[in-house]
Amino acid sequence: MTYTFNIFRRISLLAAICSVMLLTACSSAPVKQDGELPAMHTIDSVVKDDVTYEIDVYDPWEGMNRGIYRFNAGFDRYVFLPVVGAYTTIMPDFAEDGVTNFFSNLSDITHLINSALQLKPKATVDSAGRLLINTTVGILGLFDVATKWGIYEHDEDFGQTLGHYGVGHGPYIVLPIFGPSNLRDTAGLVTDAVVMAEIDPLNLDNNDNDIVIPYYLLQGIDSRHRNNFRYYNTGSPFEYELIRMLYTDKRELDIER
Repeated sequence: MTYTFNIFRRISLLAAICSVMLLTACSSAPVKQDGELPAMHTIDSVVKDDVTYEIDVYDPWEGMNRGIYRFNAGFDRYVFLPVVGAYTTIMPDFAEDGVTNFFSNLSDITHLINSALQLKPKATVDSAGRLLINTTVGILGLFDVATKWGIYEHDEDFGQTLGHYGVGHGPYIVLPIFGPSNLRDTAGLVTDAVVMAEIDPLNLDNNDNDIVIPYYLLQGIDSRHRNNFRYYNTGSPFEYELIRMLYTDKRELDIER
């Protein structure tokens, strides 16, 4: 009975981890590469005047994806953003920064693994250094000391690793609540989630749900808090197509860098 309970519990925790990581994939902060801090991916930074883009992204499930997109917009407006608003009202700014730094420090684990898999020595060394410095000097990641010391984040995930070795993005997918993705990136994010569940750096698997559930809820809230995107605020009557194109091109840029 205990074994069966642990299996179901692991599955539920894995689903929560996947959910948070999917959110993070759409809201990553800019990372510094080779001494320069790039701008956030915006329309101006992704869409170049001298490049011809294929607007028709492969979207065989468009009808379903559009329905999920509308659902996501409603959920975001009436559930997610009010919760985030209450969070920012209650939490002091320094506490919000500490929460963000803490979860960013944990994400450096998968950044390190994927940088190594892609044979990127600088990114691998930087990610290892960030983990060591922020976990120790930064007090379990509450303070981002590494960035102040000039060691910047390299946002690498398994979807990028697959793309690095030539795996195509596959069909475009809009995931419930968590937004744009594709078949390759969804598989990559699930893989990262499984790795984190197995590593279990905080020993969550041995804690009761009174701790585990609030932990993942806080991680999800923090991820949404750091994402400035708002549904139907792009000013375009073709927002679905625009987001689909921007997401696809952004991920290709992520793989190429």
